[in-house]
Amino acid sequence: MDFPMQFIAATPNYCTFEHYVSAPCLRKSFELKELPVSAEIMICGLGFYDLYINGERITKGALAPYISAPDDVIYYDRYVMTDKLKIGENVIGVILGNGMQNSFGGYVWGFDKARWRNAPEVALNLKITNKTGEPISIQSDESFKVSSSPIYFDDLRCGEYYDARNEQLGWEKTGFDDTEWSSAIKAPLPKGEPCLCEAEPIVVGGELKPVSITKQGKNYLYDFGVNCAGVCRISVNGDPGQKISLEHGENLVDGRLDLKNIQFEPDGYVQKDIYICRGGSNEIYVPRFTYHGFRYVLVTGITEEQATKELLTYLVMSSDLKEAGGFECSDPTANALQTMTRRSTLSNFYYFPTDCPHREKNGWTGDASVSAEHTLLNLTPEKSYHEWLKNIRKSQNEQGALPGIIPTGGWGFEWGNGPAWDSVLVNLPYYTYLYRNDVQILKENATAIFRYLNYISNHLNGEGLVKLGLGDWCEPGCDADKPVAPLEFTDSVISMDICEKSAFIFDVLRMELQRQFALALYRQLRANIRKKLIDFETMTAVGNCQTSQAMAIYYNVFEQGEKQKAFEKLCSLIDGKGNHMHTGILGARVIFHVLTDFGKSDLAFQMITTPDYPSYGNWVARGATSLWEDFQPEGSEVLSRNHHFFGDISGWFIQCVAGIRFNPNRTNHSEVNIVPSFIPSLEFAKGFYIAPAGRIYTEWKRSNGLIMITIELPKEMTGRILLQDGFVFDDNGLCVRDVENGTFMVRVLR
Repeated sequence: MDFPMQFIAATPNYCTFEHYVSAPCLRKSFELKELPVSAEIMICGLGFYDLYINGERITKGALAPYISAPDDVIYYDRYVMTDKLKIGENVIGVILGNGMQNSFGGYVWGFDKARWRNAPEVALNLKITNKTGEPISIQSDESFKVSSSPIYFDDLRCGEYYDARNEQLGWEKTGFDDTEWSSAIKAPLPKGEPCLCEAEPIVVGGELKPVSITKQGKNYLYDFGVNCAGVCRISVNGDPGQKISLEHGENLVDGRLDLKNIQFEPDGYVQKDIYICRGGSNEIYVPRFTYHGFRYVLVTGITEEQATKELLTYLVMSSDLKEAGGFECSDPTANALQTMTRRSTLSNFYYFPTDCPHREKNGWTGDASVSAEHTLLNLTPEKSYHEWLKNIRKSQNEQGALPGIIPTGGWGFEWGNGPAWDSVLVNLPYYTYLYRNDVQILKENATAIFRYLNYISNHLNGEGLVKLGLGDWCEPGCDADKPVAPLEFTDSVISMDICEKSAFIFDVLRMELQRQFALALYRQLRANIRKKLIDFETMTAVGNCQTSQAMAIYYNVFEQGEKQKAFEKLCSLIDGKGNHMHTGILGARVIFHVLTDFGKSDLAFQMITTPDYPSYGNWVARGATSLWEDFQPEGSEVLSRNHHFFGDISGWFIQCVAGIRFNPNRTNHSEVNIVPSFIPSLEFAKGFYIAPAGRIYTEWKRSNGLIMITIELPKEMTGRILLQDGFVFDDNGLCVRDVENGTFMVRVLR
């Protein structure tokens, strides 16, 4: 690393709920006699930084540089400064936020007791080369001047408070008199490994204006129409000292903002931003060091004249992921669910997948694991996956175990993990390789994966099975952690799947001994599951529930010749629930794919889109604009209304309805099979996926008793069109005949 880190701070004191400490400003003025040939600055802010050069904000995005445990990884950013400097005086300006360095709002997960907890600090190095080749280096040290900023409280989860009366205008520019400022102090060097941040920055992806403003006594409720994540930009002409408070939430009860379902922090600290006006002119304020998940904002402290649509603008934020795939059809509920999945996936991607953008903001491993495939089919998270996996590997303990949340200060080993959650270590590299042909991500994680296999092999119970951690989370109408599917079954099957995927990874990497170990453990687990947890007279998996039965079929616990009878049992379980789904996240991840594999995509589509509880369509019928955390009947409390871990329906739409089966045999990234499901209730369906070789597009539509398929492929790609039972190609290979309903035309474009 070419960045000799020397950290400085403004004060050793850090902010708490009981004692506020302002976010510090730091500045350094220096002279240049000539314009540089080259210049770059490297900066690490713990927790967050906002960087200015000669008054220009150059920070890459929000919450820079990253969200990590400083004892594991400390991130820095690099900026080219050549065209930002000038002859004469130049100024570096930095504001520091608490971030993970002082995450006191995360006390529920022990972040307030983190061993690294300290005041915000920064290390930076500006390297300049002049025409003679002489290097000039400006490094963070005690020559930097420090002062308090107008940000008098900030926390990643709770919010940010800003008093504009304390602004020192021009502090980040040349010509400012900082003689009254104090000198910086040296700060301790964190223990983590320094790393240049390669993850996509957090950016504003769109802006929303309120769809309604409702007066409630002296307060005003702003409704932005959809549940997303980000912050509000305030634009106000206020009186000096006027205090405006914004409380952000996603739910109303009797028309009033209700925060109970997202509340962990003390009363009055739940997703609240405060702005105190300077007065005298129009003022614009955007919080720097926090973000919120919300649809509604309750505004207090404004006048009726100020309660306009111009007062607040919703800045919708997420990591800067690009579109990689999509789906659309003739059913408005399915289209709404595709949009909701995309919205929840982005709302919960802030450098890495989080569980929710309001209550926790944690990197829950199980959530990311079950969402890995649909995220890759829709978006481009692979660079961010690389970065987060670095943190995952750092969090693995000596025994090979993983915590349930990453980053963590140690919380999540005693509760909140287990194979279904730990599978993130395998699923992120595995699916990234399948969909992006990324061998490097396999190489980076192979050793950690093998360590985890050793951990599992040492934690088999007396039956040779696995029973530890969390199971089929959030089954409809149940407490989240009390699934019907036995933990011993779901843990053992997921462990078996981890072994199979690990063997595949080791095979790609030519790691034969590791592959043999993974296969041996896979066979051992599978044999014990079949011996102890399957009733072969009825072909029923233990638990006698949709999750157990679907998982046993999907993960090949059953032999091929056993699957038809096992599937008939699954259908009877579905029929017993009135053709409704009754699974948690582990069952929902597989059940619709199993139905498709046995020619029942129409049943899967019905289960997904029906407006009756429990279903995804019921969420839409009840006004949801993002995916919820659980399926609860009307009148019951929903834990969170912006979760992504039930989002594999989007992957099912793309793969099973539009029919794009990319790399179907796991051996060829230039191969795709088109296997559409002609759902009887649909007039058309279309989808796309941007593969390494280019864009794959499929569309099928009905017209005058016919079905036309249009396929667009990159010229390098090959594959087959595979049809459901009841459909055949005609003699010349250009048409497909629906035995009962007519002719099916195929048009292929290259």
